[in-house]
Amino acid sequence: MNAISIVIADAQHLIRAGLRHLVSQDGRFQVIGEASDEDDLRQKLSALQPDVVILDYDQEGAFSISTINRLKKQHPNVRIMVMSDDDEKERIYKVLQLGVNGFLTKGCGEEEVFDAIKATAKGEKLFCTRVLDYLLEKSFPEQQQKPAERESVSCGPTPLSPREIEIVRHIARGLIAKEIASELNLSTHTIYTHRKNIMKKLNLSSASELILYAVDIGIVDGRQIPS
Repeated sequence: MNAISIVIADAQHLIRAGLRHLVSQDGRFQVIGEASDEDDLRQKLSALQPDVVILDYDQEGAFSISTINRLKKQHPNVRIMVMSDDDEKERIYKVLQLGVNGFLTKGCGEEEVFDAIKATAKGEKLFCTRVLDYLLEKSFPEQQQKPAERESVSCGPTPLSPREIEIVRHIARGLIAKEIASELNLSTHTIYTHRKNIMKKLNLSSASELILYAVDIGIVDGRQIPS
């Protein structure tokens, strides 16, 4: 299986270097280029045709929301994963409407970054919890949080992330950590970490409580749980 080819587009050299170092540790990914501004990125896209572009649009004089719009028009098949600390919700909505595949903050963990790269390469969508919270708030404005509460939102709190929901479903099927790791192409240690975080978020203490919770909110169908 060929490695997923990536171009990193960020005005800050240290950010590019850090992302390159992180991504290059995993043999599933290959960084084939870097770009420090929009012109540089367009040249890299034409020459290299990467599977995924990791882009921070919130960099005046280098990249912007208009960058994404122009890239989508000039390279309609490009798959973009945004990594940005922009917290202006209306700007985030605009970016999502342009059809990016992933949106993470720069504070997200490495497994979330890896998951987002894989999803983006497949043409799927994966957003971090903060962005999902913003989308829910947009869809259900009557449930908006108070300003002080919104400021405290990060990538880590409840609700469960898409990856965590996937793991809960596997647990409900009766799979052990090693089996889940094999199915999701993750390490057993990563599965244990996800499970620990899930239990902490939901304030649960056992797998049976987790399964009951999952059935109750509709994550899994109780009829499909092994007896």
